[in-house]
Amino acid sequence: MTKPLAGRIALVTGCSRGIGRAAALALAEAGAHIVAVARTQGALEELDDAIRHAGSSATLVPLDLTDFDAIDRLGLSIHERWQKLDVVVGNAGILGNLTPLGHVTPKTWTQVMDINVTANWRLLRSVDPLLRMSDAGRAIFVTSGAAQKCKAYWGPYSVSKAALDALVRTYAAETETTPIRAMLLNPGPLRTSMRKAAMPGEDETLLKTPDDLAPHFVRLASPDWDQSGTIYDFPSDRVLTPQMAA
Repeated sequence: MTKPLAGRIALVTGCSRGIGRAAALALAEAGAHIVAVARTQGALEELDDAIRHAGSSATLVPLDLTDFDAIDRLGLSIHERWQKLDVVVGNAGILGNLTPLGHVTPKTWTQVMDINVTANWRLLRSVDPLLRMSDAGRAIFVTSGAAQKCKAYWGPYSVSKAALDALVRTYAAETETTPIRAMLLNPGPLRTSMRKAAMPGEDETLLKTPDDLAPHFVRLASPDWDQSGTIYDFPSDRVLTPQMAA
């Protein structure tokens, strides 16, 4: 079987469950070595077992993404071991509380921004030199339709995803003349724990799963992917400009 990512190194955050775990497994099945980042050691070890069963390998990195200095050290460690990074998947994110903006606590606001925005900026800052050392660096960040919809009570999450969109589009513009391609990926409604927390009364059996989405991470991570600064929208299976997604 052809493995389009054979010999490539892929870092995935938030890969202990849900979208991140499915993405890590799909990338591993496509031949990539996975640098698996999550807070939970036990879940990382279970992922490692699954990756080995798929015939690939992983480096486990138990890391809280609010430890920004540790993100810097991670980039240094990747450079020392591989001298490059081919793929980064910024998946980790939190919902925060669904509540009126006036009721959002400073602690909740900071937590959402730290994980959904600042950690991704620190990650890009750390791995940018490594992506530039790849012959086809790929940066993929998980966004949400909430960035454009701006529904009532979703303030911190919507604002954080809008900021993430701007971050990735800016990076795409700055790497336009390089082999790097930077993409946003909108999963839409999926059967995840975050979706369940946001929509507790929803019949989740009607939703697609992270496993349904996972092959598209491989598409966007492949060296032959040629678009940058756009959004892959999974519900419509289309690549959209930010203006089209609005």
